[in-house]
Amino acid sequence: VGKVNPEKLSSQWNFSARPLDVEAGLERFRLALAAGEIAESFERARPQHPWYQRGRKRLKEYRALETAGGWSPISTGPTMKPGMSDPRVPALRYRLTVSKDLEGTLEAPTPPYDTLYDAALEAAVKRFQQRHGLTPDGAIGPGTLQALNVPVSARIDQIRVNLERSRWVLHELHGNFVLVDVAGFNVSYFRDDEPVWTSKVIVGRPYRETPIFKSTISYVVFNPTWTIPAGILVKDKLPVIKRDPGYLKRNNIRVIDSSGREVDPRSVNWSRYGAGRLPPYQLRQDPGDDNALGLVKIMFPNQYSVYLHDTPSKSLFDKDERIFSSGCIRVQKAFELAELVLADSSRWNQATMAEAVAAKATKTVNLATPVPVLLLYWTAQPTPDGQVIFRNDIYARDPPTLAALNSDFTLPR
Repeated sequence: VGKVNPEKLSSQWNFSARPLDVEAGLERFRLALAAGEIAESFERARPQHPWYQRGRKRLKEYRALETAGGWSPISTGPTMKPGMSDPRVPALRYRLTVSKDLEGTLEAPTPPYDTLYDAALEAAVKRFQQRHGLTPDGAIGPGTLQALNVPVSARIDQIRVNLERSRWVLHELHGNFVLVDVAGFNVSYFRDDEPVWTSKVIVGRPYRETPIFKSTISYVVFNPTWTIPAGILVKDKLPVIKRDPGYLKRNNIRVIDSSGREVDPRSVNWSRYGAGRLPPYQLRQDPGDDNALGLVKIMFPNQYSVYLHDTPSKSLFDKDERIFSSGCIRVQKAFELAELVLADSSRWNQATMAEAVAAKATKTVNLATPVPVLLLYWTAQPTPDGQVIFRNDIYARDPPTLAALNSDFTLPR
């Protein structure tokens, strides 16, 4: 079950806790002691998932790197680019060799120094950038330099924290399901425990975090309307409406009263409303290309009013850190995900979905078989090729988990 109780770290946590019978566990261990099967007993207790096995190996390797001295920070300076000569190149080459991004023997640089940023080093830098969620352009700018200079001890802590997270949830990862990696800015569809599809996503800003929880996808909506939530209305929309009375009409947002009737927005004194007083209306955006939810949304019941959806703001998917939403998850390839969860290619495929959108009417389609969806938070992930993908801790969730891991042990739950 892990050492740390995730429910004490987050009130959002709703994943199933694995049953823990202390007396039965002690009896099993007593029998293991008697049979001389101590190591085997511990091994059986650990998650058997390949992700976890890989993570333990990477942790061992990074601890060995730390024992051997790790890596030294690379000095600041102008952006290094392929073809340039720079006195920091030998240190960069050694740093990437240590982390296995560059093939070569581990020897500290000695004179005469080769200061040319050559093609082999460029390829290694791009591999490093991809592993760290950076644009793989080969340029050593401030972002890449910052990632290079994170000490090995901090990377060890990241791996430890994420191994603990895996102990909480790996028993849930089986069959067909959708997994949103909030810190990794991606969503994947798993079939028979293996990822068969992935897409970039945009998640909530740090002050409007996308919550971490599980639910079940039950229906898909084409040409959705968007009813503006109270929090977004107060913080984002009302200030704009007060400055620009034409904003609502330009963005196809209707004002609806409690009887469901449309109200002329020019008849409303918007200056009367704010954080202390909500307007007695719903603001609802019509379906269309400019709708905040795009042209399709994928729904799963939850108390946070969070869901997966399309977006008209496609250019934001080109950013490295995609923290621009108010909590919902914007999906770059939303229609592909809709087709996967609907799981009825004869009725719902890219062509028939395009027809549904072209009809311009809102259409709700229930899933024949609901699909589990898990919103998780991974800042370190071991990969089958012997590497680790690292991501920034966008919501500062790692420190409290690490502090709990480093605290005195008490029996969980």
